[in-house]
Amino acid sequence: MIHTAIYLLLAFAVAYISVAYLGMAGLGRAMVLIIAGFILVGASAFTSAYSRWWGEKGGRLATVILRNLLGIPLWFAGFVLAWLEPAPFLIKPNILLKLIGIVLIILGSVPVIRGHIELGWRTHMPSVKDTLVRHGLYAHVRHPIYAGGFLIVAGLALARPTWAFVPVCILGFIWLVIQARLEEIDLLARMPDYRNYMKEVPRFLPRLRRLIK
Repeated sequence: MIHTAIYLLLAFAVAYISVAYLGMAGLGRAMVLIIAGFILVGASAFTSAYSRWWGEKGGRLATVILRNLLGIPLWFAGFVLAWLEPAPFLIKPNILLKLIGIVLIILGSVPVIRGHIELGWRTHMPSVKDTLVRHGLYAHVRHPIYAGGFLIVAGLALARPTWAFVPVCILGFIWLVIQARLEEIDLLARMPDYRNYMKEVPRFLPRLRRLIK
């Protein structure tokens, strides 16, 4: 409960500062949607707490609503608005930048798609009855989906390096780190084995020795 309260207070503080000081009307709307989406997806990470309050089915339902029905659609809409927002370029766009961006997006999509397949229904419908997944990509990193997300966000920023879109991508980077930590707090409460898993497997970047083996 304390973690939830602290998270929500910090998230709303960031939302207020962003909207108040990152000004343009279009960008302001995009930031509101993105931050609201990030807040809701972050709140969805507390499945164990919701399950204590409303039971296993109620905890899963709360997570599904916060993440799938509210959070993800909101931040996705905000990203689209920021992409479409007419704004000066931070870096003059050229073919090379766009090609690098496309390559990063493709590379990042591989762990995102494979990570979803390996987790299955646990990805968007977590439950206190879940078991720990340690095979495939999850044998090398704890959050392959978010690791791929970093590459996708970087690729998008290179493909559209405007004053409106790059700050949104930076916010996306920060959110991925925070979201991973929030989920780990919940996973530690739901799965006793997760503590040892955290000691053995890195968060985002695999150890080279494991890859070589």
